[in-house]
Amino acid sequence: MSLASKLKVSRIEIVSTAFYAVSGVILLVFLFLTGYPPHVAFLGVLSLIVAYGVFTGRKWTPWINLVLFAGASTFAIYTLISIGFSNLLVAIEMIAYVALTWVFAYYNLLKRKIVT
Repeated sequence: MSLASKLKVSRIEIVSTAFYAVSGVILLVFLFLTGYPPHVAFLGVLSLIVAYGVFTGRKWTPWINLVLFAGASTFAIYTLISIGFSNLLVAIEMIAYVALTWVFAYYNLLKRKIVT
């Protein structure tokens, strides 16, 4: 029996929860390595809150997810522009981060019928 059937949630919700939880932890770990910028802490905490909200099915999750979507998109696109693809590893990570953020945010907002 799979984990999704035991928890009575879909696989995409488990993957979405895992993405938000892992990205939140990574952002909070990099907070200490980058000189404590407040926007990284904000995005890390919001990612963990959205992971909890998606996992438990809270009604406020889409609105927090919308704030995270805007913040994460701005952060990733600004990072891509500022490094100018000079660091290929960071550029690939930022492209993957923003793409996954858009996909999971769209799914979660579509599921709650916030977007059509």
